[in-house]
Amino acid sequence: MNRRNFIYLLGCSCVSIGMHACSTAPITDRRQLKLIPESKLNAQAAAIFEKVKEREKLSDDKNKLNKIIEVGSKIENSISEYFDRNNMSDPTANFQWEYILIDNDKIRNAWCMPGGKIAFYTGMLKITKNEDGLAAVMGHEIAHAVAKHSVERASRGVLLNTATGIIDIASGGKISKVNRTTGMNTVGLLSQVGIMNPFNRKQESEADYLGLIFSSLSGYDIRETPKIWERMKESNKGKEPSIFFRTHPSPDDRINKINGWMNKVILDYPPIV
Repeated sequence: MNRRNFIYLLGCSCVSIGMHACSTAPITDRRQLKLIPESKLNAQAAAIFEKVKEREKLSDDKNKLNKIIEVGSKIENSISEYFDRNNMSDPTANFQWEYILIDNDKIRNAWCMPGGKIAFYTGMLKITKNEDGLAAVMGHEIAHAVAKHSVERASRGVLLNTATGIIDIASGGKISKVNRTTGMNTVGLLSQVGIMNPFNRKQESEADYLGLIFSSLSGYDIRETPKIWERMKESNKGKEPSIFFRTHPSPDDRINKINGWMNKVILDYPPIV
């Protein structure tokens, strides 16, 4: 295939896929590509969440779980109220919120699946330490779901696979040959190194910003937020991968950005409930 035909084929495919799938993230207005129906991912996430509940050891500390639910519910309500007051579509309108606390002190993590399925690990509570810290992490994780980052990532995966297939055709099957010879999935490697990682770091920064807003709207002291990442940085000392392979922003970059946003968020997004 000559160069002109290749460019034409690649262009037509990408345009046809993306033509009707562009939208923007709430509040930040960052342009997004969404090729996967949100309802499909929400249903998949709900099914996976049920499996997580079956396989993981759930904490029997009702006080800690109730505090997580209390903070999460307050942020839920603040988000809905904010979008309603500003005559905007509520991105959480179809969420079926649910919270669990996984009994694992070694894991310092929390996550929010599409559709509002949220898990905290007991190890993360050692980092959050207080209600404002808990809200900081909660706001960040909920922000991923509000901004539809999972939909976006899945859509970019579809687009990447399509484009790589076209490149493989244009190259006479050289990519497939490399995969067969080395046992390595080239698409997977490309998605991790240099293509998907910068995008993931953008998502993480966006979730930091939106999470700060959601915590502020909910009446929490967002000055606790950079302290969370300082504690996380300290707990991860000597364990971080190199910046090239890191999907999250570096702790120092994250803290600097949060401090830079702080005053504006406090002024522009005062407590709403």
